[in-house]
Order: sequence, then C-alpha cells, then structure tokens
Amino acid sequence: MSVFAQTYPQHIQELQHRTRDALAREGIDGLIIHSGQSKRLFLDDNNYPFHVNPQFKAWVPVVDNPNCWLVVNGVDKPKLIFYRPKDFWHKVPAEPTDFWAEQFDIVFLTQANAVEKHLPFDKSRHAYVGEYIEVAKALGFELVNPDRVLHYLHYQRAYKTDYELHCMREANRLAVNGHRAAHQAFVQGLSEFEINLAYLRAVGQGENEVPYNSIIALNENSAILHNMQVDKIAPAQSRSFLIDAGASFHGYAADITRTYTQHSGMFADLIKAMHKLTLHLAEQLKPGVVYTQIHIEAYRQIAGLLADFGIVNLAADDIVSQGIVNTFFPHGIGHFLGLQVHDVAGHAADDWGTPNPPPEEHPFLRTTRLVEPRQVFTIEPGLYFIDSLLADLKATENSKFINWDVIATLKPYGGIRIEDNIVVHRDRNENLTRELGLN
Repeated sequence: MSVFAQTYPQHIQELQHRTRDALAREGIDGLIIHSGQSKRLFLDDNNYPFHVNPQFKAWVPVVDNPNCWLVVNGVDKPKLIFYRPKDFWHKVPAEPTDFWAEQFDIVFLTQANAVEKHLPFDKSRHAYVGEYIEVAKALGFELVNPDRVLHYLHYQRAYKTDYELHCMREANRLAVNGHRAAHQAFVQGLSEFEINLAYLRAVGQGENEVPYNSIIALNENSAILHNMQVDKIAPAQSRSFLIDAGASFHGYAADITRTYTQHSGMFADLIKAMHKLTLHLAEQLKPGVVYTQIHIEAYRQIAGLLADFGIVNLAADDIVSQGIVNTFFPHGIGHFLGLQVHDVAGHAADDWGTPNPPPEEHPFLRTTRLVEPRQVFTIEPGLYFIDSLLADLKATENSKFINWDVIATLKPYGGIRIEDNIVVHRDRNENLTRELGLN
C-alpha cells in the first residue's frame, strides 16, 4: 500500500472534523462543493484550460474533471457526484477505482444540467462553495461561499495532514527533476522556450498541469520578476539563468527557484551568498516566530550584501534606514504553499478572518501568520537590477550612495532568486527541496 493510500483516510477524517466546526459557525447542515465547469473562449467554440476549485481538490485528487460535486456534512460519508458524460468528442473520465474512491459514496452524472436530483432537497440548510454563482442561484442555493465557513476552512488549511505532506514531497521530487533538466539545457545554450520544454518534459506535465506558468529567464530577463513570455531565440551569450518553476501532485504544488551563471566573478559570488541566505532564513522558521520577522531579517541581510559587494556605499543599517533595499529586493520573502502556490489565509489573524495585513513598508509580503508546526512555506530572497526601479533610485538623493559602475557590471545578468520549500515540524525543519539534492 502506498503512503498516499495509508494516510488518505486520516486526511478525510481531518476534513470532516473541520467541516463540522465550520458548519456549526454558520448553523447549517452541509456544504455543496462544486469542482467548477469549463469556460468558453469569447466568440469561439473552444474552452479555456480547466482549473479545479481548490476547495474541491482538498477532498478529492481529481483536478481535470469539471461538473463534479461533493456533498459533505462532517458526519456522513461524503458523497461524490462524478461527471461521466456520454461523449464521443472528448475523452470520458474512467470510473474512480484509485485508493481514494472508497472514502466516498459515488454517483455518476451523465448530464451536467441534471445534477439537482443528486443534491439535498432543502437548499436553505446547505451552502454552495464554488465560483459559479449563477449556477448556485439557478439550483436554489441562497447561501453562497459564506464568509464564516471559508475563513475557518482557509485558516485551517495552513496545517497540513500527513497525506498532504507526502503529496508535496512528491511534487518537489518532480520539480527537482525538471530543474536539473532545465539547468542542463541552459548549459547547452538553448533558448528560454527550449529550456521550458526541457523542464516540462522532465517533470512529465504540460503547461496547463504545472501549478503556475514557469518563469524561465536568461540574462537581463532575470530582472523581470514574472518573466512568462519566453524568447524562442537563444541569446548570443547566455550569461545567467533564473528558473522559478514547480510541479503538481494530486493537486498540491511545489514552487522552486534557482539562479545560475556560467561565469566566475561577482555575480557568481552573489549567487553563492544568496544560497547561504536562503538556508539561514529557513533556519529561522520556528514555531512561535512571526513570519514577518523573517522578512525583516531578509531585508537586513540583503542590505548587508549590498554593502559587502560594494553596490551601495553605506553600512547595512544605513541602507535599511534609507529605504534603498526596496530597489533591489522589491518582493516578500515567501508565502504559504499547498493546494495553491500562494496558499490562502496568509494575512489572517485568526480563523474568523480578522485581517493581519503586512507592514506598510513591506506591502508585498504575502504571509504575516505565526509560524506553527505542519505549515509549509517558501523562502525566496532575491536581489535584482530592474531598470525602472534603478531609474527611480537614481532620481533621489540616495543616488550618491550607489556605485553605478558596479551596477553596470551586474545589470546584464538581471537578478538572483533562490527559493526552497520548507515544512515546519515541532522539533526540526524539513527542506523539501534541498533534501532531494538540489543545491
């Protein structure tokens, strides 16, 4: 029996427990969770790629089948309404027989618009959870995505079950395979487009299966934080390579970033320093620590790199106090990871949804929660040479502290980001990425 089959029943028990608590808050009898449905392209007869409702795939590792439904109340065996149309145009999903199927009472739906006969009669005692509000209203649901339910479920989703952790380990394994293949493609001098193909081939997933569009960037493009429009022609010289790419397994995501160069010198030394910083910050993830503190530590440490490498002619504390770090490190240190790449409830103070926003001076920080066991985070410090931000800096009084000659040397390399996926346990941290040998 696989580890997934062994741990999945306990995962369902935990979701049942959370559902009971969420329903008690709303005073209702159950949730009707919609997997979603296909969306038609404007003025076309084709559909956009289907992406499943995360609340649905939390229960069922079915990520590619629209028009499915779950009926759950936290007590009775969950009911899965599984869509199997009579269709000769498209592939029809097979009847579920995998390890998870026995946890559900499964009924089959052959027509998407005939689901009502499988749903509870009294819709007033149940809430619809999903994206398609017009469908919910047509079916008679008055309560749609109730805040008190979703705030609770989202907050609790930060605490991963054993099954979820096994899924995330496997997602990391797949992603690491892809990163190794992509690095080799970079060494061979291939284009961003070709590197992306090498990555997907090694992962064994298509562009619509990986959890997000891969960021594949050569040279100056490494300074584009979300470089998703890859060049099809290789540059004459590949100086640097930044890859931010993940993989999915049973709906759970990996999210890994590495930066490489084929040159020795200052940029190569900066990459080594950023690896050390990532590991240092990962060690700071301890139960009881506020995640915001780790970002502030990253901010301070990157100021130290700017000083040590002669990029800014100030002491690290002065670089921080002058606000110069923002030019070179304009994003947060990381985020929750799980069913979604940027998993939910990072800015929640409690399971009632009380806001806990990031500090005003660090607006892009995605998580402000207290670090606790069974949470999974990314740690991803970066240092970039971004034209627009450098131009803004040059127009300020702080320009006199900047060694623009050093920046001119480094700017053709774009930037650096190193990102690991970390599980926090009570007595240790588990680096899902490094433990697979990706350094």
